[in-house]
Amino acid sequence: MKDNTCSPSGIKIEDTGFGYTLSVIGGKYKMIILYWLNENQPTMRFNELKRCIGTISFKTLSSTLKELEKDKLIIRKEYPQIPPKVEYRLSIKGKSLIPLLDSMCTWGNNNKMR
Repeated sequence: MKDNTCSPSGIKIEDTGFGYTLSVIGGKYKMIILYWLNENQPTMRFNELKRCIGTISFKTLSSTLKELEKDKLIIRKEYPQIPPKVEYRLSIKGKSLIPLLDSMCTWGNNNKMR
């Protein structure tokens, strides 16, 4: 029997745990940023992230980082110096998503066309 606790019928998807998860990791770059922050712990700087991702614009990276920070998935630390230095790292909440990303990687490896 199917468990309907994640998305019970009659409830809007955005009001469910599944909908919330999609809202915080949805988008073209959020999971990629979380991946790189996990791979390069403890911290990464803005330009390091930009180099790792490659195809992302400065504006998109900046706005995506702000969204991840607002959702408490990453922590931004600014150092008061010239030139400015800002580092990003995964929060505890962000780290809790890593098993989900690992599962997605495993699923992709098992199901991609060869």
